[in-house]
Amino acid sequence: MKLHLEIWRQAGPESEGHFESVDVDDAVEQMSILELLDHVNEGYIEQGKEPFAFASDCREGICGTCGLTINGRPHGPDKNKPACQQRLFNFKDGDSIKIEPLRSAAYPVVKDMVVDRSALDRVLEQGGFISVMAGTAPDADFLPMNHADAEKALDFAACIGCGACVAACPNGAAHLFTGAKLEHLKLMPLGKQERGKRARKMVDNLETTFGPCSLYGECADVCPAGIPLTAVAAVTKERTRSALRNKDK
Repeated sequence: MKLHLEIWRQAGPESEGHFESVDVDDAVEQMSILELLDHVNEGYIEQGKEPFAFASDCREGICGTCGLTINGRPHGPDKNKPACQQRLFNFKDGDSIKIEPLRSAAYPVVKDMVVDRSALDRVLEQGGFISVMAGTAPDADFLPMNHADAEKALDFAACIGCGACVAACPNGAAHLFTGAKLEHLKLMPLGKQERGKRARKMVDNLETTFGPCSLYGECADVCPAGIPLTAVAAVTKERTRSALRNKDK
């Protein structure tokens, strides 16, 4: 399988980047996009060239580390799959593939296709957690929770924090990411204790760092965890609830 690749090359955050052309004559349909980059890098190393930098970890679609834009779409053409699960059978022999980093003002490029997504971490630091007493873990049935709420909470907790939603959004909004965290934690027994404080602090940081949400829906379309677009409503709903109640709960 022959492919023509245009791969983003950038020395650092302050440097100008450019696309570097690479022709691959022996790609295999079963390869993922990351395995294709591995293959290109092996050839570069053998030739004494500098390999392309890109982020990856588990390569199973659960860690959220890999973040690439393939032909202008975050992660790639296959809907609701991260870059590490995007296979070359989505492309035809002789196709051109443009590979670049996730694009957003909140994601400065570190090198080549590696970007700094710590802006998402700073949103989580404001309240994406629960406060618990340290010590022995309680029994699983110590705090009762109905099955429907548990299932719904798990659906929103599936967010892997890859940040593709921000890159897909024309406004650079992170409302799908933040809304998923707010929805997940408000349904949990321990998460309810800091519901109001969490909403205030997380939404304030969100609005400072990221753009506004206009409900375009591109975020949900590329989300590898399949977080529904309804999650963005939690941002306004939880912030308004917190303002009206003026309590931590």
